[in-house]
Amino acid sequence: MKEIYDMKGVGCSTREIALRLGLARNTVRRYLNTPEAVLPKPRQPRRSKLDPYRDYIDRRLSEGLENCVVLQRELEGLGYQGGYSLLKKHVSPRRRRSQVQATVRFETDPGEQAQVDWGSFTYLDGKGRRRRVWAFVMVLSWSRAIYVEFVRRADTASFIQCHVNAFDYFGGVPRRCLYDNTKVVTLGKDEQGQVSWNRRMLDFALRLGFELKLCQPYRAQTKGKVESGVKYVRRNMWPSMRFTDDADLNHQALEWCDVVANARVHGTTYRIPWEMLAQERPHPGQLPDRNLLGPYLREDRTVARDGYVSWEGSRYGVHWKWVGATVQVGQRLGTVEIWSGDQRLAIHPRAQSAGQRFTLPGQWKGLPRTDGRPQQEALAVQVPVGDVERRSLEVYDLVAAGGVR
Repeated sequence: MKEIYDMKGVGCSTREIALRLGLARNTVRRYLNTPEAVLPKPRQPRRSKLDPYRDYIDRRLSEGLENCVVLQRELEGLGYQGGYSLLKKHVSPRRRRSQVQATVRFETDPGEQAQVDWGSFTYLDGKGRRRRVWAFVMVLSWSRAIYVEFVRRADTASFIQCHVNAFDYFGGVPRRCLYDNTKVVTLGKDEQGQVSWNRRMLDFALRLGFELKLCQPYRAQTKGKVESGVKYVRRNMWPSMRFTDDADLNHQALEWCDVVANARVHGTTYRIPWEMLAQERPHPGQLPDRNLLGPYLREDRTVARDGYVSWEGSRYGVHWKWVGATVQVGQRLGTVEIWSGDQRLAIHPRAQSAGQRFTLPGQWKGLPRTDGRPQQEALAVQVPVGDVERRSLEVYDLVAAGGVR
């Protein structure tokens, strides 16, 4: 009946109030003359199923238990028959409010820093099996330019290879790279509390002239730019990825970096990373020739007698003349390359599962056939062992009879 008093306050007559509100004039007069008569009677509060357990809930909350799933399980053991929503509604305003910790955003100069991290991604292959790939993510701290590459193994060799590809993509080497405490970078601390670096990673960093730096343990904000980058890959790129093999996956990842991630207006800088990267490129150091980085990017393997190199559970072919030789195997953007020093012997698509075999076109070209057997079977006898004397079969009969020594 607040409308009656409001309208009376602005000078409306009893008749006008009755007409506007659809009430009888006597009703309007009664409300105006005896306002206390229209006050609603207080309702009796409804009894809640939680009422018998309020003291128990308050005690458990004071002890630090705020998980409603656990609370409901305990209450049901005491006879509680209410629902989860009722309990949650009661507990929510009584929870301790977490204190939001303030932090200062740390910005760097162009070319000063890159942040690096791994992300794990799963998918179903063509046979319905769940598989996993690792996403290497590097973000330049000033421009927010991002590089993404997917690999099968999160090991040191793959980590270094991804660094080289990222530096190629960005057009230079930053002054330092920031990591979490992953084993591909650090093995922990020694007795004096000094960082024990992964020797191969440290040699690689010294070779290229950038500094390895670790973020504070349990402080993800220290490298928040790449943490956000991994989340961005997971939410923006990965849901729409459909690929046939690793090379196709990384081709799409590069395209996403080019036309989506680095072409958008960044939510923090309000600038386009590509445009900022163009200003940042003169600042980093130059990437050495790839041939000088070979020892960091490849692993030694021996070519088997059948002309294949075993690597990661699959086999990759080279020309038969390299049987028995030590070669170097490396991966790049979903392909496997086999080298001997500065000479690349073969390039194959990377296997999607263990047990695959990849034959090099012309792998057995020039291999002499023996006794009409296929060239593949003749591989085992291709290594020269000297001339063998040819004898008549009658000679072997004499040997068996003891007549020839």
